[in-house]
Amino acid sequence: MKVALFGHEGKVGRVLGPALRTAGHEVTGIGRAGGEVGAHDAAVDFTRPDAVEANVRAALDAGVPCVIGTSGFDAAKVDGWASARGTSCFYAPNFAVGAVLMIRFAEEAARWFPRTEIVELHHETKLDAPSGTAKATAERLPSAPPIHSVRLPGLVAHQEVLLGGEGQLLTIRHDTFSREAFVPGVLLALERLRSLRPGLTVGLDRLL
Repeated sequence: MKVALFGHEGKVGRVLGPALRTAGHEVTGIGRAGGEVGAHDAAVDFTRPDAVEANVRAALDAGVPCVIGTSGFDAAKVDGWASARGTSCFYAPNFAVGAVLMIRFAEEAARWFPRTEIVELHHETKLDAPSGTAKATAERLPSAPPIHSVRLPGLVAHQEVLLGGEGQLLTIRHDTFSREAFVPGVLLALERLRSLRPGLTVGLDRLL
């Protein structure tokens, strides 16, 4: 598959580009100066909240389906663009399989505990807070639990869901120590991308 990779020089892009090539894909890195997207089978975006919508629109206008790993964009707008063009678009707040399982386990556990809070911890250069993963987790839990965001050097991506009850605390935590954790999820999304309905599909759990 010919893949246009937006953000190829970023923290995730520097890991993802070589991994996609190892998996047999032909990758074209596209930076801030832009580039030709139309000759590709798919586009992947791991950039910034202020850049992702323009990148995705350029790909969709060229009829190229997209995999989005950047949070902080207007999902309704992207869904409208993709639907109008009859093109599939996929977004996951987190491409690590362990993070998907964390959310699922927390959703089940929340049925049995009266109070829940979320703590998400990321590297100091992450621009959006709360993270997309934390917001996706909160949407799946009752009573809109509070989210606490931490931005510190040395972190990659970490989240814990704390469920409190009388005399007990259950903590469900997922830690991403390196960005290689995202590669299997991105490869799965590319494999399934053209089989998805036109419009925006959200969540890696939809593909598992």
